[in-house]
Amino acid sequence: MAKIIAVANQKGGVGKTTTAINVAAGLAKAGKSALVIDIDPQCNATSGLGVEPGQRHPLVSGRPLAEYLVETSQPGLQVLPGSQSLADADALSAPNRQRAALLRQQLHGELSHFDYILLDCPPSLGQLTRAALGASAEILIPIQCEYFAMEGLSQIIDLARQTKSRENTRLEIGGIVLTMFDPELELANEVASEVRGYFEETVFETMIPRDVSVSEAPSHGKSVLDYNPRARGARAYAELVMEVIDRE
Repeated sequence: MAKIIAVANQKGGVGKTTTAINVAAGLAKAGKSALVIDIDPQCNATSGLGVEPGQRHPLVSGRPLAEYLVETSQPGLQVLPGSQSLADADALSAPNRQRAALLRQQLHGELSHFDYILLDCPPSLGQLTRAALGASAEILIPIQCEYFAMEGLSQIIDLARQTKSRENTRLEIGGIVLTMFDPELELANEVASEVRGYFEETVFETMIPRDVSVSEAPSHGKSVLDYNPRARGARAYAELVMEVIDRE
């Protein structure tokens, strides 16, 4: 049975898609079968893995999902491409509790052979994110070490708790990932300390540093683990993957 993880944060630019791509790639390198499902209409996870967005989103196409699975350059890692179709985005985000139930059924049925499924959510608290949380076992929350981090973090955690109490009792907070960390900035250290002090062991020990290789990798259709495995960011994501596996 696949472990389904929603990678979510309503704030943009916090490393959400980058984390989804690199954690999935790292899991594949660790011998796990991993799938990234792109439900963000921007389709950055799709292009970041070197795949073209589809004309239709597989989740609303009515056809078997296996027909849409695309192999990436990383063995063991596949992607279910996103679509920039506005009609499909509307269909996916329809305010309907059946959407989460259908998504859960699709993931546990046709795609259950994967070890891990990571859902790359849009940067919002809208229906797409809610459906993803309703279908997932865990939520992984990347946050940037900046001034407004705590405010945004409390909102996404509140949504996760609401989802757990109302429609998905299995949902747990899998972990908080501190991203774009610069140890030379006093503010970054203050934010990291505050988040750890409040959420304690929920926060992963590994922090993802600011690293140009992490930013460059998606333009080459690769994870940073493939693009520049010696980069600081690659090493950090490799360590984060080990933490994700250890928390099973």
